[in-house]
Amino acid sequence: MANVTVIGAQWGDEGKGKIVDWLASRADAVVRFQGGHNAGHTLVIDGTTYKLSLLPSGIVSGTLSVIGNGVVLDPWALKDEVEKLEGQGVTITDDNLAIADNCPLILPIHRDLDGLREAAAGSGKIGTTGRGIGPAYEDKVGRRAIRVCDLAYLDDLGPQLDRLCAHHDALRAGFDQPPVDREALLADLREIAPFVLGYAQPVWKRLKKVRKAGAKILFEGAQGVLLDIDHGTYPFVTSSNTVSGTAAAGSGLGPNATGYVLGIVKAYTTRVGSGPFPTELDDEIGKGLGERGHEFGTVTGRQRRVGWFDAVIVRQSCAISGVTGIALTKIDVLDGLEEVKICTGYRLRNNVYDYFPSHAADQVAVEPIYETMDGWSESTAGARSFADLPANAVKYIQRIQELIETPVALVSTSPERDDTILMRDPFMD
Repeated sequence: MANVTVIGAQWGDEGKGKIVDWLASRADAVVRFQGGHNAGHTLVIDGTTYKLSLLPSGIVSGTLSVIGNGVVLDPWALKDEVEKLEGQGVTITDDNLAIADNCPLILPIHRDLDGLREAAAGSGKIGTTGRGIGPAYEDKVGRRAIRVCDLAYLDDLGPQLDRLCAHHDALRAGFDQPPVDREALLADLREIAPFVLGYAQPVWKRLKKVRKAGAKILFEGAQGVLLDIDHGTYPFVTSSNTVSGTAAAGSGLGPNATGYVLGIVKAYTTRVGSGPFPTELDDEIGKGLGERGHEFGTVTGRQRRVGWFDAVIVRQSCAISGVTGIALTKIDVLDGLEEVKICTGYRLRNNVYDYFPSHAADQVAVEPIYETMDGWSESTAGARSFADLPANAVKYIQRIQELIETPVALVSTSPERDDTILMRDPFMD
């Protein structure tokens, strides 16, 4: 049996939460390996909705859930999320939640800096969630970060605080802000430390034991490939690598552990915030898709931009992330349309492109080349077998499969866990 790595193959918000939850019920461990609490996953189980930002999706089903070292951890956001889920009847203990002791922390000063930068950026805004993700990653690579393991040695934190504050005080001065209040920061850390340390451990060691026992591990990615710091629509990207290869470095297991790569793909395209979007719809069709698809960010509540399916960017994402098969979500949102369109290429300065160029100016300037297909009036909602789908919906799925050069493994037909058509089992492939 294979382990499975799940990544988003568009700009995030592809419906990873439901698919990961569906897979997590059959896995022995679920691992978050990058990002932070800017990632929003919504699960609907037996009519109950669970909204997760930081915790791995397996936590709701009681599966061992691991926050890997590649994640940046806001300990206060973690505490709030744990308490909220416990209020919904979810049991969370150190038996089913483990946090990497070498995981870097998001601090209040990171949230401050994030907000100050965005407010001052004017037309150059990136569209961040304002939760301190980027500044925390900057401190990690700048070797200034305070990590989970440091919470057990706060009396010895002086030299690290010197490095951290020297950097942040200079930045804060540029925004006419006072220096970091070191005593207040230490007081906050002392208060939260016992809670976080209760889950902290060398998770690479625990995962090695799980793997050695032959158990199935599910690696849960956040955001999407087009938000990857290297391969996304730079600079309108997140601050981590979102591609499948990050699962190895961000969990402490080697690349041979990541197994089957499942790319989650929405049956149309959405993105939140600023940045290029070749197939964006600013008409009634786009508005209708957004309303039917409830396209609002789980974390921010911001309305998502909506457009036709872009086979070019998904094919590119699948190639970059070595996707084995895709899970196609929200096919039911397209029900009732007379016709549906798929972007098959771009025109740019009288040339035709079969890939998304790297330069931001070119990404904004490309014009989509569309292929139009007949829509379907029948409902796909709740279908649990391929035979239950309308003929034109089947043709649409088959055409997507051809254009992205990657097979469809799963089709999701509603937010409910069991409304899933299984064509290829990632755990058995």
